[in-house]
Amino acid sequence: MPKGDHLAEFEVYVMLAVARLGDGEAYGVTIRQEIESRTGRPVAIGAVYATLGRLHDKKFVSFSYSDPEPVPGGRARKLVTLSKLGRRALAHSVTSIARMAEGLSLLPATGGGK
Repeated sequence: MPKGDHLAEFEVYVMLAVARLGDGEAYGVTIRQEIESRTGRPVAIGAVYATLGRLHDKKFVSFSYSDPEPVPGGRARKLVTLSKLGRRALAHSVTSIARMAEGLSLLPATGGGK
């Protein structure tokens, strides 16, 4: 994988959220909610949109628009889908992280010691 194709931590979070949400359900707000609920950390919506822009520039995601919401003044949502290239990049990143963590005891030690 070329050097520029490696994913940063938040890019991985965004792409995992898109993958979890699936087609037709992944857009800025739902991506933000998915990351917040799974990581327990607050996420600025602007960070999600900026990251989606970078991922689009790398051709890892594509956008489409939903029909407008069926309410007066309802807006269309900008839906996000992982591309084939994006799925490969995400699989590579997740596999690499799993290999690095393999065999480590990452849970804190219990007991009275430091």
